[in-house]
Amino acid sequence: MRTVAIAGGGVAGIAAAAALAQTGCRVILLESRPYSGGRAASYALPGGDGEIIDNCQHILLKCCVNLLDLYRRLGVDSQVDFHREFHYLEPGGRRSVFRAGLLPAPAHFAGSFAALHFLSAAEKLQAAQALLALRREHGRRADLDSITMRQWLEEKRQSPRAIARFWAPVLVSAVNEDLDRMAATHGFQVFHLAFLSSKDAYQMGVPRLPLGEMHSAHRLAARTGAEVLLRRKVTGVRTEGSRVRAFETEQGDVEADAFISALPFEPLRRLLPDLLDDWSAFDYSPIAGIHLWFDRPVTELPHAVLLDSPFQWFFNKQQGRYLQLVVSASRFLETWPRQQAAARAVEDLSRYLPEVRRAKLERFHVVKEVRATFSARPGLSALRPHPETRFENLFLAGDWTQTGWPSTMEGAARSGYRAAEAVCRLFGDPRPLLLPDIA
Repeated sequence: MRTVAIAGGGVAGIAAAAALAQTGCRVILLESRPYSGGRAASYALPGGDGEIIDNCQHILLKCCVNLLDLYRRLGVDSQVDFHREFHYLEPGGRRSVFRAGLLPAPAHFAGSFAALHFLSAAEKLQAAQALLALRREHGRRADLDSITMRQWLEEKRQSPRAIARFWAPVLVSAVNEDLDRMAATHGFQVFHLAFLSSKDAYQMGVPRLPLGEMHSAHRLAARTGAEVLLRRKVTGVRTEGSRVRAFETEQGDVEADAFISALPFEPLRRLLPDLLDDWSAFDYSPIAGIHLWFDRPVTELPHAVLLDSPFQWFFNKQQGRYLQLVVSASRFLETWPRQQAAARAVEDLSRYLPEVRRAKLERFHVVKEVRATFSARPGLSALRPHPETRFENLFLAGDWTQTGWPSTMEGAARSGYRAAEAVCRLFGDPRPLLLPDIA
């Protein structure tokens, strides 16, 4: 039996491990933390009553076919609630709902789009014309990785208000980057796959279980037979000529026939600084999660976009008494004390949900993920590495590698499957593991 050692127990490493174990390989997954899941994990609330919270709300869309396939392998695909409606709130509380109607794709949103309150008739016409242009130019325009999404939107004469209210809430959250830092190719992909390709691709999935249970080491081992070693940090890579011989850890070397690094780019750069010609283009974009517990329900909505707010989205986690706000590309929060961030979030939330003004905030918890995702800036696409490396038996996974997606759980799952396919080719057993995009 061939042995594969994988460094990194995030979604990418889990995907590679699950796929390879189910092909008959012996898999050893090494994770430095006491839990798996990487940035998509959960933990007991500090100083609380043992309540488990996710570090930040993670969602998926129906078009995330590889992540859904991974959840099927792990036996948790039924633990995702899919929402068919997107709720948008304006200051004052007026609500708009975005949902698919009776028409086939790509015209399935025509009815709800026409009824959106938060855009004027002129702005709707602008947005519709840009969507038609996006559909025409997708796959045909060659410069989308060299310009920002904001540049493309301004080229299509989108007003600042239409950009802020229609385009930014979806794209900034999906790509975790500001529009003036985001390569247009990622904005194209999000709208093309999620909103123009098929009638249900846009549906937003929210895991019913904590992320720690969705991505648990015990579940991976039980379902696939992979061996998961927690608190096992890879501290070095022992090489010999063109091959890797072992991952080095403080508890001893782990030898294998093939190796996968599913580490983020920064720790991998420390281990193998000469692996890539240029690491300088890779940088991070932050995410913040602001958890708020009130003494009473403040909303019945499952989630909503907060238009004209820096706090972007909220998710209802506990019958309206516990809300989690998600702030993507949250650079402005990095210097704010956590108490200030929570107080400002409550104050801002009260502009949309009147019950917040009558409720008492019982506690809060603020999570700042400074290194949440890679920054999907223009020019990066060509530098993202493929699974193969200069070592014939070392392969790369991770959402920052060449996945065709921005930094998402779907991108991570895709990278794990691509690395697993490369290992299978090395072993003379080529097989398809990566599922194609729905469009």
